[in-house]
Amino acid sequence: VDNDRRDLDMNSKDVDAEKMTRFIRMNELRLVTEYNPVTAIGVMQSSLQLHLLLITDKMSPKHPEQMHRYRAAAELFKGKIFFILVDSNLKSNERIVSFFKLKKSQLPALAIFHAPDEEQDVLTLDEVSVERVQDFCNRFLQ
Repeated sequence: VDNDRRDLDMNSKDVDAEKMTRFIRMNELRLVTEYNPVTAIGVMQSSLQLHLLLITDKMSPKHPEQMHRYRAAAELFKGKIFFILVDSNLKSNERIVSFFKLKKSQLPALAIFHAPDEEQDVLTLDEVSVERVQDFCNRFLQ
């Protein structure tokens, strides 16, 4: 995951198939996956049913700092929510922006989507912060 090694303590007596499966599931994905035509199928077939999309302009000078904070928030929800980056500059991503009824002038924005029932919510942002992402996710989960 993102060039960071995670180890499961196999010397522990309470490691069973369920705990091993959970460890693998939680660590098989990047903290943030960029949505594009290559990753689209994997995103749709993810075992995680809750997707949080950061829809933003990757060319923005604020992008590196936004991603740093978004990854930090993703760490808090690892195994619960699939964090996805959507570059609003890609023509192929225009459908996603319009699906959430957003305009370019409203970006960056967070969009959360529950796949089974298609429930969703959107939050426009002036700045991406760990606290804002965490609050948004917690409100949706409740």
